Formats: sequence, structure tokens, C-alpha cells
Amino acid sequence: MAFNGGWEYSDAIGLADAGLSPAAFYARHYRHTPEEGWRDRIARGEISLNGKPATGGELLAAGDILRWWRPPWNEGRFLDDRVAVIYEDDDIVAVDKPAGLSTMPDGGWLENSLVGWLDRRYGSGAVAPAHRLNCGTSGIVLCARSPRARSSLAAQFLDKTLSADGASGRAGDAMEKIYLARTAPLPGRKAGDKVVVETPIGQVEHPVLGLVFAASPGGKPARSECEVSSADTGSMLWRVRLVTGRPHQIRIHLASIGVPLLGDPLFLPGGHPNPFALPGECGYFLRAVRIAFIHPSSGEYIAMEVE
Repeated sequence: MAFNGGWEYSDAIGLADAGLSPAAFYARHYRHTPEEGWRDRIARGEISLNGKPATGGELLAAGDILRWWRPPWNEGRFLDDRVAVIYEDDDIVAVDKPAGLSTMPDGGWLENSLVGWLDRRYGSGAVAPAHRLNCGTSGIVLCARSPRARSSLAAQFLDKTLSADGASGRAGDAMEKIYLARTAPLPGRKAGDKVVVETPIGQVEHPVLGLVFAASPGGKPARSECEVSSADTGSMLWRVRLVTGRPHQIRIHLASIGVPLLGDPLFLPGGHPNPFALPGECGYFLRAVRIAFIHPSSGEYIAMEVE
């Protein structure tokens, strides 16, 4: 068991929240805890307003700064021994991230994250993920260890996200991301069948999590090229090529055609969020097995794969 060093969360108050009490503000924006729970934190001295301990009776004004000092909490056993380096040079570190490890510090995960692992191995801030995988997703994560790599990879991921028409540019010049995902069988489909999913993805309201990404007619264009890798009576394994890179894209897209990932607590058939889902839940199989990109120094087109 490992306790972290605690963390301070800071929020600037906007016009839409002016007039709220501190506890009401937190209950509105951090729905995992009801207002009564936030009043308890104020009573324990964990929350300050404009640099002074909050009393709870204040009415917030636009421009106020609220800070919540979250005391150290137990993150469980660190998963350092399950992270594997698959490639390393002066610009890039590529790792195989295990399921259950958050890429970035977030929610219940602070030091027990891939960023925490990178800081412990290479020094604080020396290497940073160039993209992220969800906590429940395993597989390849590219990390930058030089300014040149950060800039190059960011541009390549951005180009990938904006390419919504399925075009891949010149041969060998497009960033490619391929995943394996397991769902229930899709009736009428067998191994080798291909399905292109283009359900738009955008943010929608969730009663517990606030705004979450899900299938949304007014969302951004998204495209996933899916092929059935294998199928039996109980499950179906898909090989999915991402043409765009929207949040939760594969989970949403497969759910949108009627087959959410087996064990996925968030997305229901149709690509809509489960209203009873809680933050940080995992339980599904989604693995980033291949990524191909242009090396920021050599200009070489590099492809990496894991099983």
C-alpha cells in the first residue's frame, strides 16, 4: 500500500457560478461528492477562498480562487513493475502501459500513474506522454524526452485527429493507431468482416460525472475502421484502426453499433453513457497493439507493435 503526498486543486470562479456557496460550487462541478461532503471538507480546513480558510458561508464572486487541499490518500500498490519499455532513444520512450494504470494524474490516481512512473525512472518532468490511454486500456504509449519530440509528436497526433475523411496522405506518412477490443458477438458478422463506424462524438450531460464524451448528433466527425479478428458464441475480437482520435472513440463506436466492450461500465448500446457509472471504473479489454509515426529526428517512418 502506498500513500501519495496529497494534491491541491485550484478553481477560478466564473460569472456562471457567482453567488454560489463554496460547497454548492464543488457539488455542481465535482459530482462524485454531494454538497454535505464538501461542507465537511470545509469544516476540516481543506478548502481556502482567495488564500484564506473558507468558512462555508461565503457567496462566491467572479474572479475568486477556490483551492482544495486533498490530504494524502492510499493509491494501493504502485504498478511500476508492470510497465515495460519497448523502445528508447534520445527523443522518444515507448512503453507498454498495463490496464488499471492511469496515464496522467487524475481523480484517484496521482503518483500511481504513468507520469509518476516516468518521473521516478527518468527524473521529474524529463519524459512526458505525447498522448494518453484510458486507465482501463493497455498498450503502447509514446513519450517525448526532448522539445523536438514533443513538438513533432503533438503535430502528428493533431493531424491524425483532424483527418476525418479516411485519407492517410502519402504512403507511409500517416500516424497509424490500431487497437484490439473485445465485445459480445455482433449478429450476422464473422471473422474477416469489416465495419466502418462514423458516429459523431461530443460531450453530453451525465448525472454523476458531469460532461462526458459519447455518441452525439452534434458532435465532431469520427471514423473507426473495424475488422472482426475472431468470433465465437460468447465474444468477438475486433481489430480497430483509428482514423480520428476522439476521446473514448472505440468504446463509443462499438457501443453505437450495438456491441459495447464486454465489461465496459460506462457505455451502453447506442454509444450512450450509463447514468449510474462512477469515475475510474475499468473491467473491459481494449489494447493499443500498433502505432506508426515519423521519427522526430531521423524522419524515418517507425512502426511499433505489441502482442
